[in-house]
Amino acid sequence: MSDTSLLGVEKAELGPADAQHIEKLVYMVRGQQVMLDYDLARLYQVETKTLNRAASRNSARFPEDFRFQLTREEFDNLRCQIGTSSEETTGHGGRRYLPYAYTEQGISMLSGVLRSDVAVQVSIGIMRAFVEMRKFIANNSLLFERISSVELKQLAFQQETNEKLDRVFDYINTHTESSQKIFFDGQIYDAFSLLIDLIKRAEKDIVLVDGYVDVGTLNLLAKKQSGVVVEIHTFGNTRLTAADIEKFNQQYPQLMVKYTSAFHDRFLILDHKEAYHIGASLKDAGKKCFAVTKLQDLGLLTELLHKLQK
Repeated sequence: MSDTSLLGVEKAELGPADAQHIEKLVYMVRGQQVMLDYDLARLYQVETKTLNRAASRNSARFPEDFRFQLTREEFDNLRCQIGTSSEETTGHGGRRYLPYAYTEQGISMLSGVLRSDVAVQVSIGIMRAFVEMRKFIANNSLLFERISSVELKQLAFQQETNEKLDRVFDYINTHTESSQKIFFDGQIYDAFSLLIDLIKRAEKDIVLVDGYVDVGTLNLLAKKQSGVVVEIHTFGNTRLTAADIEKFNQQYPQLMVKYTSAFHDRFLILDHKEAYHIGASLKDAGKKCFAVTKLQDLGLLTELLHKLQK
């Protein structure tokens, strides 16, 4: 997203989507939520040196708890955790100093020293993002208490990075089942992770309807629990050979392959109780944009199983 598309016209307020973008730029450093100078400069539409110069000229307004310069160790650790690009960390021609971190109070003060309509509106958007993050933490305080003491210690150790918030969001995601997920071009790892998680959930059997299966598909199905029976329905011209099936059964029994041309879409059925509509062949998951949707209507699952029996 470019600066122009993020900010819109000068007097336009930041919307919810932009607030979500800002939240991704908030990191945990020295136990505080902060934003870095080069991210703020892009939002305010000024050069990083201009932003920091304005703060330095008004140093009385920026005490240590409003603005502080990262140490080399803090900066290196942060770069490793968030995968910051070289352009962001060095700037054009190379950056000669360590970045400054601005706390929520420091960001609020920036709108006064920069003195522009853009600065005012952006600061309002940033303040709202901070408020939403605090609401999120407050509303989920009971959930946080359920995290084991070992996990809490680990989170405290990682407090110097934004990974703390990431772990909290991940914990909530894994404890709140979603009936729909969408993956975009290039999210191969994320797509395969979800499919493996679904495959591991089966306790008795797995039924896969997929016209295009190959050894890559079997590699995913190999993650199933021991003793779970797998039944694949695929096209007759599949790349899967009899030798592939035999080798799989030698190590991960039991696999059965049936050939049909009655299906266009892909389905994954677990224990004859859960069914998922998958927008791409398992072997191609993540290569292009596709979705995974859980079938909520049990009647549809019954019809699907009846069709497969025929």
